[in-house]
Amino acid sequence: MRHLLALFSLTAFALLLSFSASSQSPAQLLFSAGERLAYEAKISRLKLSTSVSDLVFTIDRTPEPNQMLIKSRAESKGTLIKLFRFSFLQEIHSIVDFSKSRVLRTTKHDVQKQRVRDSVATFDYNDRRVSFTETDPNDPRRPPRRIGSEIGSEMHDLITAIYSLRTLQLKVGSRFEIPVSDSGLVYRVPARVTAREQIRSIVGRVWCWRVEPIVFGPGRMIDQKGSMTLWITDDARRLPVRAELKTTYGEIEVKLKTAQFGSTP
Repeated sequence: MRHLLALFSLTAFALLLSFSASSQSPAQLLFSAGERLAYEAKISRLKLSTSVSDLVFTIDRTPEPNQMLIKSRAESKGTLIKLFRFSFLQEIHSIVDFSKSRVLRTTKHDVQKQRVRDSVATFDYNDRRVSFTETDPNDPRRPPRRIGSEIGSEMHDLITAIYSLRTLQLKVGSRFEIPVSDSGLVYRVPARVTAREQIRSIVGRVWCWRVEPIVFGPGRMIDQKGSMTLWITDDARRLPVRAELKTTYGEIEVKLKTAQFGSTP
């Protein structure tokens, strides 16, 4: 059960990254400050489908040019507690520089039942290193947990990755290897665009790119059997409208429920 929160973090559309050769400039971003996307996650188990989590993403401005603050909040619902006797709240604030396609700082508040952890990851691109520090606010005397890893010139965390993906020119057959940093560790995630297909969503019946990152398996972010698929609209907004995960706990489906857009970039 310790992997369950990580699974919902992934369903928060937090596992894809851009490439410098494909990225667009900040003036061409397809989103802006004021955007708010809200999702609902459902899990299917024993032929029953029930809502277990709400996911919300917002974009704010920062004083620095070319930088944005992306906030995410994932919170369990009562059904998850009944099914698995498990509850969580995860809030992540990420500062990202889209002019260089990289995250600068990640702040996380993570609650799992009575367990609470606060953490900060700082990305130093001069020294090519990410420094992660985690503390227990319920036990100030507990020594901080520290992890450091080598990074490249571009890096994203679990939240900023999908926003960079939205700036890419996608096509069927495209293949990527994606560096993603989480909790001070760095993973390289293979991904590919497998189809362009129509699906129904809150914004109507739309054409979408189907993207399949490989996040499950030995040595990967989720060390168990499973698969993940994302759908991103092939239109001016490049909205992530749906995600599906097949896991040992059941099939998890995440759908966009409401969308509020910021001012035109």
